[in-house]
Amino acid sequence: MKKLALAISCMLCIISCTETKKENKDKKPQGAMAHSVGKINELSVVVDNSLWKGNVGDIIRKNFGAEVPGLPQEEPLFSMRQMPKEAFYGMARKNRTFLWIKKEENDKSGHISLENKFATPQAGAIISGTTEEEIVELIKKHSETIISRFKSIETREKQKRIRKSLEKIPQLKEKLGITLAIPTAYRIAKEEDAFFWIRKDIQNGSMNLLIYELPLATISKDSNTVSSIVKMRDSIGRVKIPTSAVGKFITEEAYAPYLYETKLDSKFTFETKGTWEIKDRYMAGPFVNYAVEDLSNNRLLVLEGFVFAPSSIKRDNMFELEAIIKTIKFE
Repeated sequence: MKKLALAISCMLCIISCTETKKENKDKKPQGAMAHSVGKINELSVVVDNSLWKGNVGDIIRKNFGAEVPGLPQEEPLFSMRQMPKEAFYGMARKNRTFLWIKKEENDKSGHISLENKFATPQAGAIISGTTEEEIVELIKKHSETIISRFKSIETREKQKRIRKSLEKIPQLKEKLGITLAIPTAYRIAKEEDAFFWIRKDIQNGSMNLLIYELPLATISKDSNTVSSIVKMRDSIGRVKIPTSAVGKFITEEAYAPYLYETKLDSKFTFETKGTWEIKDRYMAGPFVNYAVEDLSNNRLLVLEGFVFAPSSIKRDNMFELEAIIKTIKFE
């Protein structure tokens, strides 16, 4: 009897161990998910060809291919790569951002946000509808939120790449009390007290960062905000950016800059995008200006990125400058 009980006990133990091994084998180890791929600001759009050629495709291009504000020439928010769902497998699923449009009779209508579904880091969005009209309305309704998510993950990816090769500029902390993640390709072009001009040479031009402080009351919070920001940056540009005797580095006058409110390192910030120019020299390009309210130090901390690259596309240059500026930390 004892031998029978022992045999049964051994058999149960073997079965239990076998099941445990099978269960562990079926589980994917943590961290085993593939790393996402793709160029910065490259979006995979999964939608049937017939929808892409019609109203659905038009509304996708209108929203996700909208013109980037502040650039002198038209460039889209995202470089889109369209594919039908049959092609969305393997490496195609590893792109960092994807928009999946589903038109199915039995599918539930709506918008779903996905995080790290097929790779990491990854942000995806699924929009489902039973008719083209319904899908169009859902894209209109949710596009702003989706674009914000996609831009956020692209900014983090750019900052991750930037941090792989950093230039140490201790003077920023010593003189301005801040740190920035600046790649080694950048160099200090000018340093004067609490003013820094940092630049990177590119083909046929340059990428530039200006960092300086001003009195807190320099920018008014009223209907004159834009004009006070223009006045502020023009007064600095005229003095600090060397040009020939013909013309000064100022804000382009023909178009009003775009003004937004945001936060950098949890501090209220005015974000301004527009075009700079040097009159009579036919030189111009895009800029983005961040004026940060540093209340604890009773000052405005201004960070501006601008690009000079004639006859070249500039979206990704400006995106890099914005990503650098958004790494700011106040010590």
